[in-house]
Amino acid sequence: MPVIKIETRIKGDVKVVFDLARSIDFHLISTSGSKERAIAGKTSGLIEEGESVTWRAKHLGVYQNLTSKVTLLQRPNYFVDEMQSGAFKSFKHEHFFEQKENYVIMKDIFTYHTPLGWLGKLADFMFLKKYMYQFLESRNRILKSFVESGEWKNSLPNFAN
Repeated sequence: MPVIKIETRIKGDVKVVFDLARSIDFHLISTSGSKERAIAGKTSGLIEEGESVTWRAKHLGVYQNLTSKVTLLQRPNYFVDEMQSGAFKSFKHEHFFEQKENYVIMKDIFTYHTPLGWLGKLADFMFLKKYMYQFLESRNRILKSFVESGEWKNSLPNFAN
């Protein structure tokens, strides 16, 4: 079972960082490279515990749908989203947030199982883990930039922290 761990330091307020991380609208901005769209469930605003969203996106050259559900939320320190249906056999994405003076430590722990037995394990070894790491790290870099520059105030005018 592969695990990806990423830690990002962001100058800002933990409530803003936490809410941006669970904002459907920000997710659309931060994943524009994969042409992600929210097509069912919660399609805008802040996703809450018990809510799900279905994404349609192009990953690795293939359009696919993925539904995830927020299974636990403790604002502003922790939330978990878990795949309900999609290309993986399963995944669990834990998000941790800790305020330290004037910055936030944001930690992601992404645990997943590939489908297709040994073929899935081979794909993971060859390219999938690296692809997922880069996808998550890129999204975190954009979130960091949005918070530290204040850009979230202009790009997401209806965002309430």
